[in-house]
Amino acid sequence: MSQRKTKQRRNNKAKATSLEIVRTDVWQQAASKSEKEQLLLTVLEYGAYLRPLVLIVNAQWKSLASLRPSERVNAVERMIHSTAKNPSPKHRYFLAKPKKRPSMLKFPSYLRRAAIADAISIVSSFQTRYREWHSEIRGKRTSAPPRLTAMCNSYPTLYKGQQVLYSQGSHSVRLKVWSGSDWVWTNEIKIKAFGNRRHLIPGNEIQSPSLVVNKKKCQLSMPVKVKKVALPESEFVASVDLGINSAATAAIVGKTGTVKARAFIDPAKDIDRRNQRRMMIAKRAKQTTNLTQEKLPKGFCQGLYRKSSNINLEISRKVANQVIEFATEHNVKVIVLENMAGWKAKAGKRGTLLKQKFHLWCHRKIVELIKQRWTELGGIVKEVNPKYTSAYAFDGSGKVRRSKHNYSLARFSTGKQYNADLNAAYNIGARYWYCSLMGDKTFSRVYDSKSSDGTLRTPVTLGTLRQLTVASS
Repeated sequence: MSQRKTKQRRNNKAKATSLEIVRTDVWQQAASKSEKEQLLLTVLEYGAYLRPLVLIVNAQWKSLASLRPSERVNAVERMIHSTAKNPSPKHRYFLAKPKKRPSMLKFPSYLRRAAIADAISIVSSFQTRYREWHSEIRGKRTSAPPRLTAMCNSYPTLYKGQQVLYSQGSHSVRLKVWSGSDWVWTNEIKIKAFGNRRHLIPGNEIQSPSLVVNKKKCQLSMPVKVKKVALPESEFVASVDLGINSAATAAIVGKTGTVKARAFIDPAKDIDRRNQRRMMIAKRAKQTTNLTQEKLPKGFCQGLYRKSSNINLEISRKVANQVIEFATEHNVKVIVLENMAGWKAKAGKRGTLLKQKFHLWCHRKIVELIKQRWTELGGIVKEVNPKYTSAYAFDGSGKVRRSKHNYSLARFSTGKQYNADLNAAYNIGARYWYCSLMGDKTFSRVYDSKSSDGTLRTPVTLGTLRQLTVASS
Protein backbone atom coordinates (compact mmCIF):
# COMPACT_ATOMS: atom_id res chain seq x y z
CA MET A 1 0.00 0.00 0.00
CA SER A 2 2.84 2.38 0.91
CA GLN A 3 4.61 1.63 -2.41
CA ARG A 4 1.41 2.46 -4.30
CA LYS A 5 1.10 5.79 -2.43
CA THR A 6 4.76 6.58 -3.07
CA LYS A 7 4.31 5.88 -6.78
CA GLN A 8 1.18 8.05 -6.87
CA ARG A 9 3.06 10.90 -5.17
CA ARG A 10 5.81 10.64 -7.77
CA ASN A 11 3.29 10.75 -10.61
CA ASN A 12 1.56 13.78 -9.06
CA LYS A 13 4.92 15.50 -8.61
CA ALA A 14 5.85 14.76 -12.23
CA LYS A 15 2.54 16.21 -13.44
CA ALA A 16 3.02 19.33 -11.32
CA THR A 17 6.55 19.77 -12.63
CA SER A 18 5.39 19.43 -16.24
CA LEU A 19 2.89 22.26 -15.70
CA GLU A 20 5.55 24.66 -14.39
CA ILE A 21 6.34 27.69 -16.55
CA VAL A 22 10.04 28.44 -16.89
CA ARG A 23 11.29 31.30 -19.05
CA THR A 24 14.88 32.31 -19.71
CA ASP A 25 16.24 35.86 -19.48
CA VAL A 26 19.68 36.87 -20.75
CA TRP A 27 21.77 38.78 -18.21
CA GLN A 28 24.55 40.69 -19.96
CA GLN A 29 27.75 40.91 -17.89
CA ALA A 30 30.08 43.93 -17.91
CA ALA A 31 33.24 41.84 -17.44
CA SER A 32 36.72 43.28 -17.85
CA LYS A 33 39.18 41.77 -20.31
CA SER A 34 40.97 39.71 -17.62
CA GLU A 35 37.65 38.54 -16.12
CA LYS A 36 36.35 37.50 -19.52
CA GLU A 37 39.53 35.49 -20.12
CA GLN A 38 38.95 33.61 -16.85
CA LEU A 39 35.28 33.01 -17.72
CA LEU A 40 36.25 31.72 -21.16
CA LEU A 41 38.89 29.48 -19.61
CA THR A 42 36.28 28.08 -17.20
CA VAL A 43 33.99 27.16 -20.11
CA LEU A 44 36.88 25.42 -21.90
CA GLU A 45 37.82 23.44 -18.76
CA TYR A 46 34.19 22.41 -18.31
CA GLY A 47 34.08 21.14 -21.92
CA ALA A 48 37.32 19.21 -21.41
CA TYR A 49 35.81 17.55 -18.31
CA LEU A 50 32.52 16.80 -20.06
CA ARG A 51 33.85 15.08 -23.21
CA PRO A 52 35.40 11.97 -21.58
CA LEU A 53 32.43 11.84 -19.23
CA VAL A 54 30.09 11.43 -22.21
CA LEU A 55 32.07 8.41 -23.40
CA ILE A 56 32.03 6.86 -19.92
CA VAL A 57 28.26 7.31 -19.54
CA ASN A 58 27.66 5.85 -23.00
CA ALA A 59 29.79 2.80 -22.18
CA GLN A 60 27.82 2.20 -18.95
CA TRP A 61 24.38 3.05 -20.36
CA LYS A 62 22.99 -0.48 -20.04
CA SER A 63 23.33 -0.33 -16.26
CA LEU A 64 22.17 3.31 -16.08
CA ALA A 65 19.09 3.09 -18.33
CA SER A 66 16.99 1.24 -15.74
CA LEU A 67 17.66 3.83 -12.99
CA ARG A 68 15.59 6.92 -12.23
CA PRO A 69 17.07 10.27 -13.37
CA SER A 70 18.06 11.28 -9.83
CA GLU A 71 19.76 7.91 -9.25
CA ARG A 72 21.78 8.11 -12.47
CA VAL A 73 23.77 11.14 -11.32
CA ASN A 74 24.77 9.40 -8.06
CA ALA A 75 25.64 6.19 -9.91
CA VAL A 76 27.94 7.97 -12.39
CA GLU A 77 29.57 9.97 -9.60
CA ARG A 78 30.43 6.72 -7.80
CA MET A 79 32.05 5.47 -11.03
CA ILE A 80 34.45 8.41 -11.38
CA HIS A 81 34.89 10.05 -7.96
CA SER A 82 36.85 8.69 -5.02
CA THR A 83 35.59 9.16 -1.44
CA ALA A 84 36.20 7.50 1.94
CA LYS A 85 33.25 5.18 1.31
CA ASN A 86 34.17 4.74 -2.36
CA PRO A 87 38.00 4.52 -2.46
CA SER A 88 38.24 2.56 -5.75
CA PRO A 89 35.89 3.95 -8.42
CA LYS A 90 35.47 1.98 -11.63
CA HIS A 91 36.85 4.70 -13.92
CA ARG A 92 40.03 6.39 -12.72
CA TYR A 93 40.53 8.80 -15.64
CA PHE A 94 39.75 11.89 -13.54
CA LEU A 95 41.83 10.64 -10.58
CA ALA A 96 45.08 10.25 -12.46
CA LYS A 97 47.09 13.46 -12.16
CA PRO A 98 46.53 15.08 -15.54
CA LYS A 99 49.44 17.13 -16.81
CA LYS A 100 47.44 19.12 -19.33
CA ARG A 101 44.32 19.58 -17.22
CA PRO A 102 45.24 20.30 -13.57
CA SER A 103 41.75 21.76 -13.06
CA MET A 104 40.35 18.20 -12.87
CA LEU A 105 42.11 17.54 -9.57
CA LYS A 106 40.17 20.32 -7.81
CA PHE A 107 37.05 20.27 -9.92
CA PRO A 108 34.17 21.75 -7.84
CA SER A 109 31.67 19.11 -6.70
CA TYR A 110 28.58 20.99 -7.90
CA LEU A 111 30.16 21.65 -11.29
CA ARG A 112 31.04 17.94 -11.50
CA ARG A 113 27.41 17.00 -10.89
CA ALA A 114 26.27 19.52 -13.48
CA ALA A 115 28.65 17.93 -16.00
CA ILE A 116 27.34 14.45 -15.10
CA ALA A 117 23.73 15.59 -15.66
CA ASP A 118 24.79 17.13 -18.99
CA ALA A 119 26.52 13.93 -20.09
CA ILE A 120 23.50 11.79 -19.12
CA SER A 121 21.14 14.01 -21.16
CA ILE A 122 23.47 13.89 -24.21
CA VAL A 123 23.78 10.10 -24.10
CA SER A 124 20.08 9.58 -23.37
CA SER A 125 19.17 11.65 -26.43
CA PHE A 126 21.64 9.71 -28.59
CA GLN A 127 20.38 6.33 -27.37
CA THR A 128 16.75 7.29 -28.04
CA ARG A 129 17.52 8.53 -31.56
CA TYR A 130 19.64 5.46 -32.32
CA ARG A 131 16.90 3.11 -31.08
CA GLU A 132 14.36 4.88 -33.30
CA TRP A 133 16.70 4.71 -36.28
CA HIS A 134 17.27 0.97 -35.65
CA SER A 135 13.47 0.52 -35.51
CA GLU A 136 13.26 2.25 -38.93
CA ILE A 137 11.56 5.33 -37.50
CA ARG A 138 13.37 7.70 -39.84
CA GLY A 139 12.74 10.79 -41.89
CA LYS A 140 14.12 8.99 -44.94
CA ARG A 141 14.90 5.36 -45.63
CA THR A 142 18.47 6.33 -46.51
CA SER A 143 19.02 8.41 -43.33
CA ALA A 144 22.42 7.79 -41.72
CA PRO A 145 22.48 6.56 -38.11
CA PRO A 146 22.82 9.26 -35.45
CA ARG A 147 26.23 9.90 -33.95
CA LEU A 148 27.22 10.43 -30.35
CA THR A 149 28.18 14.08 -29.92
CA ALA A 150 31.27 13.63 -27.77
CA MET A 151 32.67 16.99 -28.96
CA CYS A 152 29.80 18.84 -27.29
CA ASN A 153 29.74 22.58 -26.70
CA SER A 154 27.63 22.74 -23.56
CA TYR A 155 27.92 25.63 -21.12
CA PRO A 156 28.34 25.03 -17.37
CA THR A 157 25.40 25.34 -14.99
CA LEU A 158 26.17 27.42 -11.89
CA TYR A 159 24.56 26.59 -8.54
CA LYS A 160 23.72 29.39 -6.14
CA GLY A 161 26.10 29.66 -3.18
CA GLN A 162 28.57 27.20 -4.67
CA GLN A 163 29.50 28.77 -8.01
CA VAL A 164 27.52 32.01 -8.18
CA LEU A 165 26.83 34.66 -5.53
CA TYR A 166 24.33 37.50 -6.08
CA SER A 167 24.61 40.96 -4.59
CA GLN A 168 21.62 42.65 -2.98
CA GLY A 169 19.18 43.39 -5.78
CA SER A 170 21.18 41.12 -8.12
CA HIS A 171 22.92 44.13 -9.72
CA SER A 172 26.21 42.21 -9.72
CA VAL A 173 27.46 38.63 -9.33
CA ARG A 174 30.57 36.77 -8.24
CA LEU A 175 31.48 33.58 -10.05
CA LYS A 176 33.77 30.67 -9.23
CA VAL A 177 36.18 30.36 -12.16
CA TRP A 178 39.38 28.61 -13.17
CA SER A 179 42.23 31.13 -13.01
CA GLY A 180 44.74 28.84 -14.74
CA SER A 181 46.12 27.41 -11.52
CA ASP A 182 43.20 27.25 -9.08
CA TRP A 183 39.43 27.64 -8.73
CA VAL A 184 38.87 31.17 -7.36
CA TRP A 185 36.04 33.66 -6.88
CA THR A 186 35.99 36.69 -9.16
CA ASN A 187 35.38 40.24 -8.03
CA GLU A 188 31.83 41.52 -8.40
CA ILE A 189 30.86 41.64 -12.08
CA LYS A 190 28.12 44.16 -12.85
CA ILE A 191 25.02 43.12 -14.79
CA LYS A 192 24.31 45.73 -17.47
CA ALA A 193 21.09 44.18 -18.86
CA PHE A 194 18.52 41.78 -17.35
CA GLY A 195 16.50 40.78 -20.42
CA ASN A 196 12.77 41.00 -19.58
CA ARG A 197 13.49 41.40 -15.84
CA ARG A 198 11.21 38.53 -14.90
CA HIS A 199 13.07 38.03 -11.61
CA LEU A 200 11.63 41.36 -10.33
CA ILE A 201 8.02 40.15 -10.59
CA PRO A 202 6.74 39.08 -7.14
CA GLY A 203 6.41 35.31 -6.88
CA ASN A 204 8.90 34.52 -9.66
CA GLU A 205 11.97 32.52 -8.68
CA ILE A 206 15.36 32.45 -10.41
CA GLN A 207 16.91 29.03 -11.07
CA SER A 208 20.52 27.95 -11.65
CA PRO A 209 21.93 29.93 -14.61
CA SER A 210 24.30 28.79 -17.36
CA LEU A 211 27.54 30.66 -18.05
CA VAL A 212 27.54 31.53 -21.76
CA VAL A 213 30.91 32.95 -22.80
CA ASN A 214 32.61 33.02 -26.18
CA LYS A 215 34.44 35.58 -28.31
CA LYS A 216 31.25 37.59 -28.85
CA LYS A 217 29.15 36.95 -25.73
CA CYS A 218 29.60 37.22 -22.00
CA GLN A 219 26.29 36.54 -20.28
CA LEU A 220 24.27 34.43 -17.87
CA SER A 221 21.38 32.44 -19.30
CA MET A 222 19.01 32.87 -16.36
CA PRO A 223 15.97 30.55 -16.13
CA VAL A 224 13.11 32.04 -14.11
CA LYS A 225 10.30 29.95 -12.67
CA VAL A 226 7.20 32.02 -13.37
CA LYS A 227 4.46 32.19 -10.76
CA LYS A 228 1.23 30.82 -12.18
CA VAL A 229 -1.58 33.31 -12.54
CA ALA A 230 -5.00 33.05 -14.17
CA LEU A 231 -6.78 35.88 -15.93
CA PRO A 232 -10.47 36.37 -15.09
CA GLU A 233 -13.10 34.92 -17.40
CA SER A 234 -14.45 37.18 -20.11
CA GLU A 235 -17.41 37.26 -22.48
CA PHE A 236 -15.04 38.27 -25.28
CA VAL A 237 -12.03 36.73 -27.02
CA ALA A 238 -9.28 38.19 -29.20
CA SER A 239 -9.38 36.45 -32.59
CA VAL A 240 -6.35 36.89 -34.85
CA ASP A 241 -5.94 36.26 -38.56
CA LEU A 242 -2.29 36.00 -39.67
CA GLY A 243 -2.01 36.99 -43.29
CA ILE A 244 0.40 37.67 -46.14
CA ASN A 245 -0.66 41.20 -47.09
CA SER A 246 -1.24 42.32 -43.50
CA ALA A 247 0.90 40.61 -40.83
CA ALA A 248 -2.00 40.26 -38.39
CA THR A 249 -5.61 41.43 -38.15
CA ALA A 250 -7.24 41.14 -34.73
CA ALA A 251 -10.79 41.59 -33.44
CA ILE A 252 -12.50 41.40 -30.04
CA VAL A 253 -15.46 39.06 -30.59
CA GLY A 254 -18.15 38.41 -27.99
CA LYS A 255 -20.15 35.30 -27.22
CA THR A 256 -23.28 36.86 -28.74
CA GLY A 257 -21.53 37.84 -31.99
CA THR A 258 -20.74 41.40 -30.91
CA VAL A 259 -17.50 42.91 -32.22
CA LYS A 260 -16.10 45.40 -29.70
CA ALA A 261 -12.78 46.40 -31.31
CA ARG A 262 -10.45 45.65 -34.20
CA ALA A 263 -6.80 46.26 -35.02
CA PHE A 264 -4.51 46.00 -38.04
CA ILE A 265 -0.90 45.06 -37.23
CA ASP A 266 1.57 45.55 -40.03
CA PRO A 267 5.27 46.43 -39.37
CA ALA A 268 5.68 47.65 -42.96
CA LYS A 269 9.05 49.31 -42.34
CA ASP A 270 10.67 46.06 -41.17
CA ILE A 271 9.03 44.09 -43.98
CA ASP A 272 10.48 46.52 -46.53
CA ARG A 273 13.95 46.19 -44.98
CA ARG A 274 13.73 42.41 -45.14
CA ASN A 275 12.47 42.40 -48.74
CA GLN A 276 15.24 44.79 -49.82
CA ARG A 277 17.86 42.32 -48.66
CA ARG A 278 16.09 39.46 -50.38
CA MET A 279 16.03 41.46 -53.63
CA MET A 280 19.76 42.13 -53.22
CA ILE A 281 20.37 38.39 -52.84
CA ALA A 282 18.29 37.63 -55.95
CA LYS A 283 20.16 40.26 -58.01
CA ARG A 284 23.58 39.02 -56.92
CA ALA A 285 22.59 35.40 -57.53
CA LYS A 286 21.50 36.21 -61.07
CA GLN A 287 24.71 38.13 -61.81
CA THR A 288 26.90 35.36 -60.36
CA THR A 289 25.24 32.53 -62.27
CA ASN A 290 25.39 34.54 -65.51
CA LEU A 291 29.14 35.05 -65.07
CA THR A 292 30.18 31.62 -63.80
CA GLN A 293 27.50 29.45 -65.47
CA GLU A 294 27.66 27.27 -62.35
CA LYS A 295 25.62 26.70 -59.21
CA LEU A 296 25.96 29.19 -56.40
CA PRO A 297 28.78 28.33 -53.96
CA LYS A 298 28.14 27.27 -50.39
CA GLY A 299 27.72 30.28 -48.09
CA PHE A 300 26.68 32.61 -50.93
CA CYS A 301 25.43 35.97 -49.51
CA GLN A 302 25.63 34.49 -46.02
CA GLY A 303 25.59 37.90 -44.34
CA LEU A 304 22.49 39.07 -46.22
CA TYR A 305 20.65 35.84 -45.44
CA ARG A 306 21.51 36.24 -41.76
CA LYS A 307 20.32 39.85 -41.66
CA SER A 308 17.11 38.94 -43.48
CA SER A 309 16.41 36.11 -41.01
CA ASN A 310 17.07 38.39 -38.03
CA ILE A 311 14.69 41.03 -39.39
CA ASN A 312 12.06 38.33 -39.90
CA LEU A 313 12.49 37.25 -36.28
CA GLU A 314 12.08 40.87 -35.17
CA ILE A 315 8.88 41.11 -37.25
CA SER A 316 7.52 38.02 -35.44
CA ARG A 317 8.33 39.53 -32.04
CA LYS A 318 6.71 42.87 -32.85
CA VAL A 319 3.55 41.26 -34.19
CA ALA A 320 3.26 38.92 -31.20
CA ASN A 321 3.79 41.79 -28.73
CA GLN A 322 1.16 43.98 -30.41
CA VAL A 323 -1.37 41.12 -30.41
CA ILE A 324 -0.78 40.59 -26.68
CA GLU A 325 -1.06 44.33 -25.98
CA PHE A 326 -4.36 44.41 -27.88
CA ALA A 327 -5.72 41.44 -25.90
CA THR A 328 -4.53 42.92 -22.59
CA GLU A 329 -6.08 46.30 -23.37
CA HIS A 330 -9.54 44.71 -23.75
CA ASN A 331 -9.23 42.36 -20.74
CA VAL A 332 -9.78 39.07 -22.55
CA LYS A 333 -8.54 35.69 -21.38
CA VAL A 334 -8.47 33.74 -24.66
CA ILE A 335 -6.60 34.49 -27.87
CA VAL A 336 -7.89 32.49 -30.84
CA LEU A 337 -5.65 31.63 -33.80
CA GLU A 338 -5.90 29.43 -36.86
CA ASN A 339 -4.22 26.02 -36.69
CA MET A 340 -1.80 26.35 -39.63
CA ALA A 341 0.68 23.67 -38.48
CA GLY A 342 2.03 21.77 -41.47
CA TRP A 343 0.43 24.13 -43.98
CA LYS A 344 2.38 24.73 -47.19
CA ALA A 345 1.55 27.23 -49.91
CA LYS A 346 0.69 25.82 -53.34
CA ALA A 347 0.37 29.17 -55.10
CA GLY A 348 3.22 31.06 -56.72
CA LYS A 349 5.80 29.88 -59.21
CA ARG A 350 9.43 29.47 -58.28
CA GLY A 351 11.30 32.77 -58.30
CA THR A 352 8.16 34.94 -58.22
CA LEU A 353 7.40 37.62 -55.64
CA LEU A 354 4.34 35.67 -54.42
CA LYS A 355 6.47 32.58 -53.79
CA GLN A 356 8.94 34.69 -51.83
CA LYS A 357 6.11 36.14 -49.71
CA PHE A 358 4.93 32.66 -48.73
CA HIS A 359 8.50 31.52 -48.07
CA LEU A 360 9.15 34.41 -45.69
CA TRP A 361 5.80 34.15 -43.94
CA CYS A 362 6.66 33.57 -40.29
CA HIS A 363 3.19 32.59 -39.04
CA ARG A 364 4.36 29.62 -36.95
CA LYS A 365 6.98 31.73 -35.16
CA ILE A 366 4.34 34.35 -34.35
CA VAL A 367 2.03 31.65 -32.96
CA GLU A 368 4.87 30.21 -30.87
CA LEU A 369 5.74 33.61 -29.36
CA ILE A 370 2.10 34.44 -28.63
CA LYS A 371 1.61 31.09 -26.87
CA GLN A 372 4.73 31.49 -24.73
CA ARG A 373 4.06 35.06 -23.63
CA TRP A 374 0.27 34.82 -23.20
CA THR A 375 0.52 31.59 -21.17
CA GLU A 376 3.06 33.30 -18.95
CA LEU A 377 0.60 36.15 -18.32
CA GLY A 378 -2.13 33.67 -17.31
CA GLY A 379 -4.11 33.60 -20.54
CA ILE A 380 -5.18 30.77 -22.85
CA VAL A 381 -4.39 30.32 -26.55
CA LYS A 382 -6.76 28.23 -28.68
CA GLU A 383 -6.40 27.18 -32.30
CA VAL A 384 -9.37 26.49 -34.58
CA ASN A 385 -9.70 24.88 -37.99
CA PRO A 386 -8.77 27.52 -40.61
CA LYS A 387 -10.85 26.13 -43.45
CA TYR A 388 -13.17 28.66 -45.14
CA THR A 389 -12.59 31.45 -42.57
CA SER A 390 -11.70 33.81 -45.44
CA ALA A 391 -13.92 32.24 -48.11
CA TYR A 392 -17.29 32.99 -46.47
CA ALA A 393 -18.80 36.32 -45.44
CA PHE A 394 -19.09 36.95 -41.71
CA ASP A 395 -22.74 38.06 -42.07
CA GLY A 396 -23.79 34.63 -43.39
CA SER A 397 -24.50 35.83 -46.94
CA GLY A 398 -22.35 33.09 -48.50
CA LYS A 399 -19.06 32.95 -50.38
CA VAL A 400 -17.01 36.06 -51.05
CA ARG A 401 -15.13 37.09 -54.17
CA ARG A 402 -11.69 38.68 -54.00
CA SER A 403 -10.90 41.81 -55.98
CA LYS A 404 -8.48 41.21 -58.87
CA HIS A 405 -6.80 44.57 -58.28
CA ASN A 406 -6.70 44.42 -54.46
CA TYR A 407 -6.64 40.89 -53.04
CA SER A 408 -7.18 42.13 -49.47
CA LEU A 409 -10.63 43.40 -50.48
CA ALA A 410 -13.58 40.96 -50.39
CA ARG A 411 -16.94 41.46 -52.10
CA PHE A 412 -19.98 39.79 -50.50
CA SER A 413 -22.85 38.35 -52.52
CA THR A 414 -24.95 41.32 -51.35
CA GLY A 415 -22.52 43.71 -53.06
CA LYS A 416 -20.92 44.84 -49.81
CA GLN A 417 -17.11 45.31 -49.84
CA TYR A 418 -15.07 44.47 -46.74
CA ASN A 419 -11.51 43.82 -45.65
CA ALA A 420 -10.85 40.10 -46.26
CA ASP A 421 -8.53 39.66 -43.25
CA LEU A 422 -10.95 41.39 -40.88
CA ASN A 423 -13.74 39.19 -42.21
CA ALA A 424 -11.60 36.13 -41.42
CA ALA A 425 -10.82 37.43 -37.91
CA TYR A 426 -14.57 37.69 -37.17
CA ASN A 427 -15.14 34.12 -38.38
CA ILE A 428 -12.22 32.79 -36.32
CA GLY A 429 -13.71 34.27 -33.13
CA ALA A 430 -17.19 32.99 -34.07
CA ARG A 431 -15.83 29.49 -34.63
CA TYR A 432 -14.30 29.45 -31.14
CA TRP A 433 -17.53 30.53 -29.46
CA TYR A 434 -19.61 28.11 -31.52
CA CYS A 435 -17.38 25.18 -30.56
CA SER A 436 -17.48 26.24 -26.89
CA LEU A 437 -21.26 26.48 -26.87
CA MET A 438 -21.70 23.17 -28.71
CA GLY A 439 -19.21 21.34 -26.48
CA ASP A 440 -16.53 20.68 -29.10
CA LYS A 441 -13.41 20.85 -26.92
CA THR A 442 -11.08 20.07 -29.84
CA PHE A 443 -12.11 23.32 -31.61
CA SER A 444 -11.85 21.48 -34.92
CA ARG A 445 -15.46 22.03 -36.06
CA VAL A 446 -15.80 23.81 -39.40
CA TYR A 447 -19.51 23.49 -40.14
CA ASP A 448 -22.58 24.28 -38.08
CA SER A 449 -24.50 21.07 -38.78
CA LYS A 450 -24.77 17.93 -40.90
CA SER A 451 -27.51 16.78 -43.22
CA SER A 452 -29.25 13.43 -42.83
CA ASP A 453 -26.79 11.67 -45.16
CA GLY A 454 -23.75 13.07 -43.31
CA THR A 455 -22.91 15.75 -45.89
CA LEU A 456 -21.31 18.82 -44.31
CA ARG A 457 -23.22 22.08 -44.77
CA THR A 458 -22.58 25.83 -44.26
CA PRO A 459 -19.33 26.83 -42.50
CA VAL A 460 -19.57 28.62 -39.16
CA THR A 461 -19.44 32.41 -39.45
CA LEU A 462 -20.24 35.34 -37.21
CA GLY A 463 -23.78 35.28 -38.63
CA THR A 464 -24.17 31.67 -37.47
CA LEU A 465 -23.24 32.71 -33.94
CA ARG A 466 -25.75 35.58 -33.97
CA GLN A 467 -28.54 33.29 -35.21
CA LEU A 468 -27.70 30.81 -32.46
CA THR A 469 -27.92 33.58 -29.85
CA VAL A 470 -31.30 34.75 -31.15
CA ALA A 471 -32.65 31.18 -31.21
CA SER A 472 -31.54 30.52 -27.63
CA SER A 473 -33.08 33.74 -26.35
